[in-house]
Amino acid sequence: MTRVLGIDPGLRLTGYGFVDIVDGRLEPRLVEAGVIKLDGSTPIQSRVAQLHRDLTDLIDEFKPDELAVEKLYAHYAHPRTAIIMAHARGVILLAGQTRGLRIVDLPSTEVKKAVTGHGHASKQQIQLAVQSQCKLPEPPTPPDVADAIAIALCHARRLAVERL
Repeated sequence: MTRVLGIDPGLRLTGYGFVDIVDGRLEPRLVEAGVIKLDGSTPIQSRVAQLHRDLTDLIDEFKPDELAVEKLYAHYAHPRTAIIMAHARGVILLAGQTRGLRIVDLPSTEVKKAVTGHGHASKQQIQLAVQSQCKLPEPPTPPDVADAIAIALCHARRLAVERL
């Protein structure tokens, strides 16, 4: 069995999702998912420190083998957003590396296509696809949680196919 942690980075909301993939099976099982909430009014150094603490606590509790995180794309129209996301992503990479996890970067279009069949799916489409595939009573909210689960599902399914 391999446990994958999927992360949707942010410095206000960071979504996370843990899935297990059992050898010989293609479909992962959702273990836990949620969101790390950070106070946007606090200085960025406080938020990155809290993100690191909360994330390493989750890693220590759920003991994933691999970490899948969305690749960062710089959008020239929103450079500030890209810089803030880079801070969060750097903390996530640091937490995974210091805990000895194999880290995989996934393009958002690949994740969306793997979960919805469409590489430019909306947040709502991802939420509904994750709800259906994980047999959840309602869509995961906020959307950051669904995105993180989708990232974990995409990587876990890739691992399952490679092993077959």
